Amino acid sequence: MIFDKHINDISSLILKYFKNLKIDNTHIQLQKTRKEFTGDWTVVIFPLLKYSNESIESTASNLGVYLKGHLNYITSFNIVKGFLNLEFSDQFWFDALDFSFLQNFEINKSREQSIVIEFSSPNTNKPLHLGHLRNILLGDAMANILKTDGYNVSKVQVINDRGIHICKSMLAWLKFGRDETPDSVNMKGDFFVGKYYVLFEKKYQLEQKELIDSGMSEDQAKSKSILLSEAKNMLLQWEAGDESVMELWKKMNSWVYAGFEETYKKLGVNFDKNYYESQTYLIGKKNVLNGIDEQVFYSEKDASVWIDLSDYGLDKKILLRADGTAVYITQDIGTAILRFDDFQFHKMIYTVGNEQNYHFEVLFKILEKMGFQWSNNLFHLSYGMVSLPDGKMKSREGNVVDIDELIFDIRQKAKLIIQDSNKFNSSQENNKSIDELSEVIGDAALKYFILKTDAKKNMLFNTEESIDFNGHTGPFIQYTYARIQSILKSAKKWNRVCHVDRTLLPEEKNLIQIIIDYPNVINNSATNLNPSLLANYLYNLAKNYNHFYQKLRILGLENKIDMDFRITISEKVSILISCGMNLLGINVPQKM
Repeated sequence: MIFDKHINDISSLILKYFKNLKIDNTHIQLQKTRKEFTGDWTVVIFPLLKYSNESIESTASNLGVYLKGHLNYITSFNIVKGFLNLEFSDQFWFDALDFSFLQNFEINKSREQSIVIEFSSPNTNKPLHLGHLRNILLGDAMANILKTDGYNVSKVQVINDRGIHICKSMLAWLKFGRDETPDSVNMKGDFFVGKYYVLFEKKYQLEQKELIDSGMSEDQAKSKSILLSEAKNMLLQWEAGDESVMELWKKMNSWVYAGFEETYKKLGVNFDKNYYESQTYLIGKKNVLNGIDEQVFYSEKDASVWIDLSDYGLDKKILLRADGTAVYITQDIGTAILRFDDFQFHKMIYTVGNEQNYHFEVLFKILEKMGFQWSNNLFHLSYGMVSLPDGKMKSREGNVVDIDELIFDIRQKAKLIIQDSNKFNSSQENNKSIDELSEVIGDAALKYFILKTDAKKNMLFNTEESIDFNGHTGPFIQYTYARIQSILKSAKKWNRVCHVDRTLLPEEKNLIQIIIDYPNVINNSATNLNPSLLANYLYNLAKNYNHFYQKLRILGLENKIDMDFRITISEKVSILISCGMNLLGINVPQKM
C-alpha cells in the first residue's frame, strides 16, 4: 500500500524520538487528517504524554519539528488541541499517482489462504426473490473483493432441497396439478413449483377454517389437518427412499434448478460447487449419532437427540427428532464437515440474514464441542431485511417480488429514460443498442442500490431512487465513467504524466488522495466483510471527479503537460471505477 512505508517511517521516528523509554506501540496512533483541518496525516498526541512529561502543545510541537527534520516529504505541521497534523509535499502526491499505475497498487498478491463463501442457498419450493437478491449480491461481491485482496476464494451454495416445505409443493402438484409442467403452461420452473407451494398454503388455510368453524380450536385443527399429515408422511417416505416420492422429487427439483440458472445468468453469478441438503443431512446424522457415544449429545426417552449449551448462555438444541428425521442444524453440521474435507479452508463465511444470528452461534458452538478445530474459522456475514415501500414480503401468500420481475421492471425504467433522452433514433440497430444499454444501466441501478447500504442495516428498496442519474446511484457512477471515456477519446494523442512543475491545485490533490486510497478500501472491505465500503468509495470518487471536471479545464490547454496530467488523473479514475464496479458485479458502458 502506498501509505504503509510512510506510516511505518513516521512510527519508527516516534519510537526513536522517545528512544530512552520503552514505548508501547499501541500508544502510537496515526490516522488521516479530518477534512475540516489542514494536513494529510495526524499523530494523536494524548497517548504519548505519559512518555514526554511535557504539555500537549510542547509535545506536539517538538515532535512535529523532529518529524519534519527527518522526513523530506513533510513540509509543515499544525497543532489542533491533542492532534499533530502533518502536511505532505506535492512531490509525495506526484509519486503516489505514479505508484498507482505500477503493479495494480500491489493488490492481487497471494495470501496463500483459502476462503469458502456460501451465498444464495435457495429453497426448491419457490423462486428467488428480493431477499435472496441481497444475499446473492453481497456474497458475490464479497467473493470478488476477497479474491482481489489476495485470497483463494471458492463460491458455494447449499440448495435446500428437502424438508416439509419441499413436500408441500410436491403434494400440491400431485393432488391439484393435473400433470401440467412448466413447458405446458409456459412458466419458468421455479415460478411453477412456487405456485404449488402457495396453493398448498391456501388449501391448508381453507381446511383449517373449516375445522375451526366446525367447533375445533386452532391447535386441534392443526393436529387434525389431513393435508399437513399427508405432507409429513411424504417426508417420511422421502427419507425412507420411497421410489415414487423420489421420482417426483427429482422431477420437480429439475424444474426449479433450470429456473434458478436463468436468474443467476441474468445476475452474472456462478458457483464453484453446489451442495444439496438431501445429501449433507446424512453426514450430519452420522456425526450426531457418533457424538452420542462421545457424550457430546444425549438421547431423550422418546429417542430424540439433543445438546445442552446452557453453560454457554445458549439453549438446549434438538438435532434428531424422535422419529429419527434430521432438523436444519443437523444438515448444516454435515455441510460444514463436507466443505472442510473438500477445501481445507482457512475461513468459511456464511452469507445469511440476521434472523439466523442465533442459529449460527449455536452451529459454531456445536462444531466446536464436536472437536473440529476449524470451527473457530467460521464467520456469519449477517445482513438486514430488505423491504419494499408497501411492506414486507410473505412467500407463503405469494406476496413476493421475484428477482426476475424486479430485473425486468428496472431495465424497462432504464429503457424509458434512455428513449426520453432523444440520443437514439428508432432504427433496428439502435433499438438493439438501447436494449443492451438499458440492461447495463438497469442492472447497475439494482445492484448498486443494494450494495451501497451496510449489510448489517435493514433497507428499503426504492426503484425510482435507484435509477436516478443525479443521485447516489450506480447509473451516476456509470455516467462518470462514460464521461471520462469521451474525454480520452477526444484527447487522441496524449502521454501519461504523473508530475508537473508547479503547485498542485486543490481539486487535483484531492482526487489523487482519493485514488491512492483504493487498495486500503479493498483491504478494509475484505477485512470487515463489507462491500458497502467499496461501493461508497466509488461514489465518492465519481462525485469528486465531477467536481474536478466542472472546476478545471481538461482538454484544449495550451500547456500540454498540464493537459496530459489531468487526462492521466482522469484515466486513473476511470480504471478504478471500472475495476471497483466490476468487483460489485456491475458493468460500465463506454458511452451513455
